Amino acid sequence: MFITFEGPEGSGKTTQIPQLQDYLVEAGYTVFCTREPGGTAIGDQIREVLLANKNTAMHPRSEILLFQASRAQLVEQEILPRLQRHEIVLCDRYADSTLAYQGYGHGVDLAQLRGIVDFATGGLKPDLTLLFDLDVEIGLSRRQKDGDINRLDAFALDFHRRVRAGYHALAAAEPQRWQIIDATQPPEQVQAVVREVVLAKYSLN
Repeated sequence: MFITFEGPEGSGKTTQIPQLQDYLVEAGYTVFCTREPGGTAIGDQIREVLLANKNTAMHPRSEILLFQASRAQLVEQEILPRLQRHEIVLCDRYADSTLAYQGYGHGVDLAQLRGIVDFATGGLKPDLTLLFDLDVEIGLSRRQKDGDINRLDAFALDFHRRVRAGYHALAAAEPQRWQIIDATQPPEQVQAVVREVVLAKYSLN
């Protein structure tokens, strides 16, 4: 099973993933946890370029293609082989991030983006996508407190609002795949909801 974690900056999803992984491993499942961009030696090099604050001149088309290069490597090298072995794969961001950030955020044509994404992923879609939702002002404030601001975090507030709206549009279009989680709750409550959703979806015990 393939579960992806999506959300605006500072939504806390990166904190929640390893906790779910530990929970599922303790329950006896084989679980692989990864992230985008990155997740492979090649992808991690691309990640450095994408997130570096010095790369402010990066054009959205360049950004899109770099994300897809990292994603294609991750899918072929790690995700597909593990799914074929019936492992549970948890991924911090995936293809929906491209639609939300570059599509809704930058205003790139969604139909064109979907074609590029399908090529990069070979058509692989998640079984379940968890959207960690909160006001973008709250999320960006969390990032600033952490002191870990990257190139994407530094985009204008309106950009991040479009991204959040985009996520909601994507979730509304595929309600059977998406589950929206209130990320303003305390972390332990968020984790409880995450576990409840995953267990209910797959009847795990």
